[in-house]
Amino acid sequence: MSYYGYPEYVSVSEKKEKAKKSLAKLKKSNPDISPVIIEGRSIANKWWGKAWNKNLESYADYSNRIGRGRSYVRNGAVLDLKIKEGKVEALVQGSSTKPYKVEITIDKLSKTKWKNVTEACNNRIDTLETLLSGKFPKEFDEFFSNPKYGLFPSPKEIHFKCSCPDSARMCKHVAAALYGIGARLDEDPILFFKLRDIDFQELLKKSMEEKMQSMLKNADKKSERIIDDKDVFNLFGV
Repeated sequence: MSYYGYPEYVSVSEKKEKAKKSLAKLKKSNPDISPVIIEGRSIANKWWGKAWNKNLESYADYSNRIGRGRSYVRNGAVLDLKIKEGKVEALVQGSSTKPYKVEITIDKLSKTKWKNVTEACNNRIDTLETLLSGKFPKEFDEFFSNPKYGLFPSPKEIHFKCSCPDSARMCKHVAAALYGIGARLDEDPILFFKLRDIDFQELLKKSMEEKMQSMLKNADKKSERIIDDKDVFNLFGV
């Protein structure tokens, strides 16, 4: 704290160096630590990660703090971030020597949204396989990002806490972790299903079953393009 009561200015290079030292120290005791590393100017480069971040920025409740979080994640302050079923745990370097612990939990899907998921994925084995390969089909854009029935969580569905002394509803460390999620999803979109506690393998299996049932059902139907035996004889004058 400065003489006038304002936070002492710390340059970007100093923040990065502090985060780097903390990360090196943590790696000694925790080799499985998973920092969020941002290469270049963009936090996310693919549509999938960008859509998550864009959704966060659309929340009016988060507008005051979300920008600070963007700066933190770019400076390497998110030292560890792990996505689990319905939960995210992170360590974020702040002004204190010791990094702050951040925990984010997301509500399970409502029955209505779950129904939307299964209906959208029925017979779409090819689309789901595309997701499994680490790509996100643009055709799922509206399905995930629609504010009413999309799968991205609303502000009411996200709950968080941080060990820092900041009294704000959302501190910059939580905001940094939320952006860190976007960076993780950019690398692996399947993690989103884990975050929302959706069994992706079950969706894949269900889609395959629906596809097979559809194929078997169609196999029992006689195509209009099939020529009867007597018509074949007439065609060739037999």
